[in-house]
Amino acid sequence: MIPVILSGGSGTRLWPVSRQHLPKQFCEIFGKPLQTLTVERCRKMGSPWIVTGKALQTLTELNLKQNNVTNATVVYEPFGRNTAPAIAVLCHLLALKGQEQEIVGIFPSDHLITQEETFLNVVNFASQVAEGNKVVTLGITPSYPETGYGYIQTRNVSLKESGTLRAYSVVKFHEKPSLDRAKEFLSQGSFSWNAGIFVFKVSHMIALFKQHQPEMWNLVSTLKADSSNLEEIYSKVQSISIDYAIMEKLTGEELACIPSEFGWNDVGSWDAVASLQKGHDVINVKSQGNFVFGEPEKNYSMIGLDDVLVIDTKDALMLVKKEHSQDVRHVVEALTQQKSKLVKEHPYEYRPWGYFEILKDTEHFKSKVIRVNPQSQISYQSHAKREEHWTITRGTGEVVLNDEVIPVKAGTHIHIPLGAKHRIRNNTNEMLEFVEVQLGSYFGEDDIVRYQDDYKRS
Repeated sequence: MIPVILSGGSGTRLWPVSRQHLPKQFCEIFGKPLQTLTVERCRKMGSPWIVTGKALQTLTELNLKQNNVTNATVVYEPFGRNTAPAIAVLCHLLALKGQEQEIVGIFPSDHLITQEETFLNVVNFASQVAEGNKVVTLGITPSYPETGYGYIQTRNVSLKESGTLRAYSVVKFHEKPSLDRAKEFLSQGSFSWNAGIFVFKVSHMIALFKQHQPEMWNLVSTLKADSSNLEEIYSKVQSISIDYAIMEKLTGEELACIPSEFGWNDVGSWDAVASLQKGHDVINVKSQGNFVFGEPEKNYSMIGLDDVLVIDTKDALMLVKKEHSQDVRHVVEALTQQKSKLVKEHPYEYRPWGYFEILKDTEHFKSKVIRVNPQSQISYQSHAKREEHWTITRGTGEVVLNDEVIPVKAGTHIHIPLGAKHRIRNNTNEMLEFVEVQLGSYFGEDDIVRYQDDYKRS
C-alpha cells in the first residue's frame, strides 16, 4: 500500500494554539504533533506520500527531518483547492511512475488514533476490498449522537468478511445532522461517522475522475512529472472535496464501508482535547470540571468556576464554557475582520535553519531570541531599514559580516550596521542561540535582501 497523508487546514478550530502558519497537526498538544503520529503510523504501511500546501513546506520538512523520515514523497500545492484536486494530482503522478495498480490509503494528518494495531488491521482489510475495484471508506462506529460529523449509511448484508471485520455496500452519505436526526441514525445501527479515510486502487480512482469529473481530470492530466506547471493547473481547477466530487456519485456496488472502532478522534475542538488528556495542573477552590492548556511555567487557580476550558498562549488567552468550544470560530472571525496577526502567527516562528521568538516589538526597537540548528546557517542578507545587535548566549559558530568571517561564542557581541551583508553559521553539533535587538524605522520580516540561501528562498 501507498499511504498518503493530506496535510492542510486553516488552523482555526484549536485557536489560539493552532493558527494558519502553525495548524493543529504541527502543534504539540499530545506530546508529539499529530503529523508526527500520523507519519509514524503510515510508515508501517509503506513509504509515505504527503500532499500539503507550499505555505507549510518549512514545517513539513522540519517534521520529516526531526523524525528521520528520508523515504517520503511530498507534493506541495501552490494553494488550497480542497481534497478532490489533491487526490487527482496524486493519482496522476503515481500513474506517471507506472503505479496505477497500487492500492492507496488517504489519511488526514490531524486525527488522533489510539488503537494503532486495530487500525492497521482495518486498513489491511480495506486494501483487500479495494482490490476488487471498490472505493473503501473507514466508518467509525458512533458511540453517541454527534451532530458535528457526516454519516455513512450502509446496507445490512456484508460484501466481504475477515474475522470480526465486515465491509458493506454504502446506501448514502449524509451531511451533519440535527440532534434528533443523529439520535435516529444511532438507533438504526447502520450508520457510521465519516472519518475522511479512503482506500482505493489508483487505476480505479482515475477511471472515476474521468467519469464524474472529466473537466478536472483533463486539467490534471496535463501535469508534468516534475509538477512545474501545478500552479497553472490549480489556478483553473475547481475547489471541491472528494466527497462531493466522487464519493457521493458512486453507487452501492462501487463504494464500500468498513464500520470499525480504533480509538479515532478528529480533535476538532477544545472539548475533544479536554476529553483526551488531563491538562495543566490547576488549584481548584470551590471549582470542578475545569481544564487548562497553558504555559508550562505558569500557575493556574480557579475559584468558584465549574466546567471551564482555559487556553493560554504567550499572546492570547481564551476562556470558554465546556460544550461551547465549537464557537471559537466566531472569535477567529472577529479577529479576521480586525486584521489581527493573532489569526495567522505566533510570537515564534520556525525557519528551515531553526527558530525565533519575538520578545518585544515596539515602534523604536524589536528583540528576539534566535536559535540556529546544528550544521545550519541563515541566509546571507541585508536590511534597508534596520541595524541589528547580536549577543551570543549559547554555543559557538561564526558570523560573516560583509564577507569577513568572525568566530563567535557565548558572550560575543556583533553589531550589524544598516545595509551590511551578514549571516550567522552554526558549524557544530550543538544548538547556537543569540539575542537580537533591532533598531530602525521598520522591523517587518519582509525587509530582507538575500544574496545566498541554502533553502532557495527568493
